[in-house]
Amino acid sequence: MKVISLETPAVKTQKFILKLFPEIMVKGSSAKRQMVGQLYNNLVKLLERFSTDIHIKKFSDKIEVLTPLDVVVEVRQCLLDTPGIEQVLEALQFNDMDSLDKIKVKVAEMMTHKIEGKTFVVRVKRSGKHEYNSTKIEQTVGGYMLAHSSAKGVDLHNPEVTIRIELINDQLNIITTKHAGLSGFPIGTQGDILSLMSGGFDSTIASYLTMKRGLKTHFIFFNLGGIAHEIGVKQVALYLWSKFGASHRVKFISVPFEAVVEEIFRSTHESYMGVTLKRLMLMASERVANELEIDALLTGESVAQVSSQTLRNLALIDQVTNKLILRPLATMNKPDIINIANDIGTKRFAENMPEYCGVISKNPIIHGSYKRMEREAKRFNYEVLDKAVEDAQHLYVDEIIDDVASASPVEVIKDLNDDNNFVVIDIRAEDECIETSCKSIKIPFHQLKTEFKKLPKDKEYLLYCEKGIMSQLHAQYLRDADDVKNVRVYRP
Repeated sequence: MKVISLETPAVKTQKFILKLFPEIMVKGSSAKRQMVGQLYNNLVKLLERFSTDIHIKKFSDKIEVLTPLDVVVEVRQCLLDTPGIEQVLEALQFNDMDSLDKIKVKVAEMMTHKIEGKTFVVRVKRSGKHEYNSTKIEQTVGGYMLAHSSAKGVDLHNPEVTIRIELINDQLNIITTKHAGLSGFPIGTQGDILSLMSGGFDSTIASYLTMKRGLKTHFIFFNLGGIAHEIGVKQVALYLWSKFGASHRVKFISVPFEAVVEEIFRSTHESYMGVTLKRLMLMASERVANELEIDALLTGESVAQVSSQTLRNLALIDQVTNKLILRPLATMNKPDIINIANDIGTKRFAENMPEYCGVISKNPIIHGSYKRMEREAKRFNYEVLDKAVEDAQHLYVDEIIDDVASASPVEVIKDLNDDNNFVVIDIRAEDECIETSCKSIKIPFHQLKTEFKKLPKDKEYLLYCEKGIMSQLHAQYLRDADDVKNVRVYRP
């Protein structure tokens, strides 16, 4: 990654101006400097994946990114998904704009087509030493554009088009597009947290919200449903990390909890089983968090959503740990949670994720008793919990693909050889379908579990996605969940 001054590059480029989250700007000078520096470092790490010719420069109130045109789409999306950025402005940059005449001609040249038949206004932000102020620039540029176009006129209060320009010494930036950023604090500025991840709507959105707030969010998963469930949750964790948190490595811890559930059935009254399960998950999470030197735990619980989430039962659950527990969804309604999942792309995962926690509760208590809970807790054999924590598997989220593949590798086919028995299934979420020398069909990954069962059994199916990551996970998922033998991965 080249981190140098933003001079005009040898190749055509796109400029992005990143406006910082307002809460960063109101911090003291030391804290603000640290947060801007962290965001800068995060961007260096994230953007180097796309090109080594991306230029980044930080200022006290913004960060500028200059990127080659061939990776603009990828860079734009990355910037929009990076915590700490309030606005992403796309701009045209011109140097040596040392006079009003040069400025007005260049702005008119680039932006007159935007105002044809419309009212407009020119807004200017200026820094540096100039013989003219911002108002003078606005009047000069606006008058010149009006005289050299068929614009309807200038409207200072309710214009149809706003022409935004920034002048920094002799550098002119013409803002062409404005996007809302993710906001929040840069990841790495607010410490670490351990998220109890089930892969459903709630734990996924809770994890997204802490990542957005600048928390380095690790994941702990309690396996109640076997390898297929674990692969499904790993897939969600990988998606969240790749999209919003890839600037930092985080861990995924899988705790085998089948024996713990068996012990709950043996020792606990049926009405207290759900609360007991949640208490044991917190106890295990606390031990893992202590090993990782993490101060807080995260859950997706929402008050009164299910029987274990009444205020009394949450209080009973919290008794077992001294860790700080964050519940960002505590007062959110389910439709609002689902809307966020839809916006960030996790709804399709959550809809297909089995829910195991609720199946062990029969006639669950809604307003549990402290004394009764104490009696129930004493009957549990905690050696079972100790063994589960001891057997927990730790890996980094960026190692998930290799881990799944090494556990039971799915064969990768690179050359179809015109084999008529092959059917390529394009599992990408986009509408387009890959064209191959053999038959190809479209089944988005979130429909694969149900739709695959309907396909003829006498064919060999090859799953395809752009990078081979989702196809590898879903091929393994089908093999483990439904004992499917005729599925492999296609990666040309």
